[in-house]
Amino acid sequence: MKIVIPGGSGQLGELLARAFVAGGHEVVVLSRSPRAIGPWRAIPWDEVGTEIDGADAVINLAGRSVNCRYTDENRCEILDSRLRSTRTVGEAIRKARRPPAVWLQMSTATIYAHRYDAANDEKSGILGTVDDDVPETWRFSHRVALEWEQAAREIETPGTRKVYLRTAVVMSPDRGGPFDILMGLVRYGLGGTNGDGRQYISWIHDRDFTNAVNWLIEHPSIVGPVNLAAPNPLPNADFMAALRRAAKVPIGLPSAKWMLEIGAALMRSETELILKSRRVVPAMLLESGFQFEFPEWPSAAEDLCRRWRAKHGS
Repeated sequence: MKIVIPGGSGQLGELLARAFVAGGHEVVVLSRSPRAIGPWRAIPWDEVGTEIDGADAVINLAGRSVNCRYTDENRCEILDSRLRSTRTVGEAIRKARRPPAVWLQMSTATIYAHRYDAANDEKSGILGTVDDDVPETWRFSHRVALEWEQAAREIETPGTRKVYLRTAVVMSPDRGGPFDILMGLVRYGLGGTNGDGRQYISWIHDRDFTNAVNWLIEHPSIVGPVNLAAPNPLPNADFMAALRRAAKVPIGLPSAKWMLEIGAALMRSETELILKSRRVVPAMLLESGFQFEFPEWPSAAEDLCRRWRAKHGS
């Protein structure tokens, strides 16, 4: 297959590109600053139409990083970058003489409401905000997620199946990713409970992530929103305890909400990723027969810790 990945120069794009190249497929990454980082082609966005015409699949990951403070300027860039790139990809697919069979459009598990009572699946999950007390920044994230998907829905692509990837936190041993950051905290004794520890963490192991994306390409009956998340989310306190055990670090200092707010401000980030309860389950994947290699966090954490040590030499 020929697979085109707009916005594929980041961590998730590299994970997918490596996996598809290893499987014998041709991969083309579209980037605003293309550079050779692997055995795949990296080209500028100017060639989006040429590359998409005749491709088998398109996986659009493009959008400004949300790892920043939500200032007015950053909010505009976060939203506009997602809507513009999605519309550009959609128009290229619509105009293609030989459109791809499938368009996988990146989305986020943040589209679901902050809740503790029940899990959010694709059919019964609550979108947006149900709690009036949630921070305004969380409402902005909901808006981005909803408008991001809507931008793809509005473009007519009768010859191309659409799938919206409502993705949880992807855990891989690569430097700079969420797991690498967590390991840094755990190793220095800072990997304790965050806030009250009740908030659910939805996550997915990197191999399950790449396998699930490939599964979605290969199963033409799957359309619409799909949750890319392990089937067993767990509260933050349990999540961090399992990670400490896997890392063989017996102690982890807890972080109160006010401490997290100060830390996020100093790091020019937001606390939503830590404090929002993302209780998301992958009903569509499970119903279609997909089997997770790492459905439980303790075994996933063990594997990731082993690979992290091998990769970083510690």
